[in-house]
Amino acid sequence: MLLTKGFEVEMYTGTATGEVVGLSDLICQTLPGFVREPDRRNVEYITPPLRRYEDLICALLQPRARLRQYLRSLGPYTLLPGSTLALGGADHFERSDPGNPYHDYIERTYGTQVVTASIHINVGLPDIESIFRACRLLRVEAPLYLALSASSPFLDGQVTGSHSSRWQVFPKTPAQVPLFRDHAHYITWMQEQLALGTMQNVRHLWASVRPNGPERPYHLNWVELRICDLVGDPVMILAITALIEARLLHLLAEPEALDPLRGSLTPTELEILCHHNEQAAARQSLSATLIDWQTGRERVAQEWIEQLLTEAWRIVQPQGFGCFLAPLQTLLKQGNEAQRWLQQVNQGSSPAQVYQQAIQELASQEQAMLETLCQAVG
Repeated sequence: MLLTKGFEVEMYTGTATGEVVGLSDLICQTLPGFVREPDRRNVEYITPPLRRYEDLICALLQPRARLRQYLRSLGPYTLLPGSTLALGGADHFERSDPGNPYHDYIERTYGTQVVTASIHINVGLPDIESIFRACRLLRVEAPLYLALSASSPFLDGQVTGSHSSRWQVFPKTPAQVPLFRDHAHYITWMQEQLALGTMQNVRHLWASVRPNGPERPYHLNWVELRICDLVGDPVMILAITALIEARLLHLLAEPEALDPLRGSLTPTELEILCHHNEQAAARQSLSATLIDWQTGRERVAQEWIEQLLTEAWRIVQPQGFGCFLAPLQTLLKQGNEAQRWLQQVNQGSSPAQVYQQAIQELASQEQAMLETLCQAVG
């Protein structure tokens, strides 16, 4: 049986020229299902937990269609791709909720380092032990999903030198997060962090992967992958999700073989490996040289992903969602969004020209998908 999957999608609002305009306070007052971030220039929507990929694509598209329709009613506004303030605005914070004390803390402590957009991928697991095994596996392989999703090579109109500038600047909090052995370890560690003040509340765990549920840290039912840059194309979101689900189905079938704590590296060595790999993937994405958690040897991210894809096909075909995995082959041939944007810059376009074209392409792509795959909204 397929696992349940849901998404938290953060996107910037602005104009077709790439200017980011803060509208989330208005959006959240008017449109149900949208959530404000501390900075009003991006807004989040959350999809319900679903199993079928055919349903997931419309769950991703239809809220955007409603949002685009509302933005047009306010003026010449649209949705922007990418995960950073690509063409400007990183010099100041724009509060969405000035009276919120937690937002006070975020602005004072992190500034615009947190004003990024991303997609969080949540997957439901059958029991608490599986959730923590999944957290460990996704933690050591999270850099591969960052490599696939990287879409933030620009910041304030400049090429930054990183494919995921978001993950380079985003304040991972607390600075050190262990690979949790089990639920009890997670609860004890969370209580310690709250007492020390390294976390302000149970949501203030900003790592690449975390357990999730209705009453953290006690009642958990999801694993949440937080490392991915915003992927504008819903079909590609589902392709990345299909690879994640394949890995988790493999983990459920062979828990001992795919549990990093059962391998040859110590927990401390695994934490160091994760940090190294995340930084390498943020800089060079698919071209990054990473360290394989199973062998301790170096390998290129793209080659590692190709191997996982080969293994994934064997798992997903009997489950009936192999077609949703297929777009990753195209991505690996053509490059992720950051790589494609940088290629255009290398061919003579400015970051502004590349980004403005990407804004138009995202809107056209969504409209075409709505017309062919879902009932168009408005």
